[in-house]
Amino acid sequence: MSIDTTQSPFTEVIRTGPYQIRFPKRDGLDQDEEWCEVEIDGVWKRVRFHDYDVIYRIPGLYETIFYRTLRCTSPTVVNALLRVVLLERAQKAEELCVLDFGAGNGMAGEALQTLGIRRIFGVDILPEAQEAALRDRPWVYNDYFVTDLNRWDPAVRLPLEAANINTLVTVAALGFGDIPVRAFYNAFNLIQEPGWVAFNIKEDFLDDGARGGFAGLIGMMRRRGILRIDIFKRYCHRLAITGESLFYIAVVARKLKDIPPELLAQVEHTVR
Repeated sequence: MSIDTTQSPFTEVIRTGPYQIRFPKRDGLDQDEEWCEVEIDGVWKRVRFHDYDVIYRIPGLYETIFYRTLRCTSPTVVNALLRVVLLERAQKAEELCVLDFGAGNGMAGEALQTLGIRRIFGVDILPEAQEAALRDRPWVYNDYFVTDLNRWDPAVRLPLEAANINTLVTVAALGFGDIPVRAFYNAFNLIQEPGWVAFNIKEDFLDDGARGGFAGLIGMMRRRGILRIDIFKRYCHRLAITGESLFYIAVVARKLKDIPPELLAQVEHTVR
């Protein structure tokens, strides 16, 4: 990514999609603090990367920022690892029924369809995410629910239980407060046993020294025989606005049994 050497507070204008964008010339921004300016109808507007509701309202803006410009690869990488595991286990993709948790505008769900998966249910907390998915990729989901999985809504839980879901997929949604541990617990325990779990997470959040949050939960799940990791990969999730690589870990694992309530309570107590 080239940087303009003028006195402008922004890098050069980038034209990789239907919108012109420009990044601030600032080092030291954390990933959840990144932002850009987007030209919409001749006016430059500031957009924070984690203001997903704002981004989803504008058709094509998510793809322009994260995929065409910052080269996000996560749906492709997680999808490829799941393909490898299914081939190794001689399991047909059409046997999977997937809960796409934190489904956003449906890019991960669309990638799953390329495996031959035909039963995919989306869940996201944002109404704007559902609207974007149905607007841009109406063919992906059997159904798409707007709900907060911290607290099960029977109107959501009952149809998902009836679907006999055996695979949980969450892409670029763990960490940064996007999906709380309790919401992951509820989604995980919805999946049949044995089942598949495919996700990615920023490598810092799986640091060996971390005891709380997802690092603590996943570590305890492995030790207690709840989760068996079958394959994982370190890769570049996307570029930062400085052009540096942001590394994530993609994981495909086997769910062996439910997470007990006392384990959830232990993890939640640790992160307080």
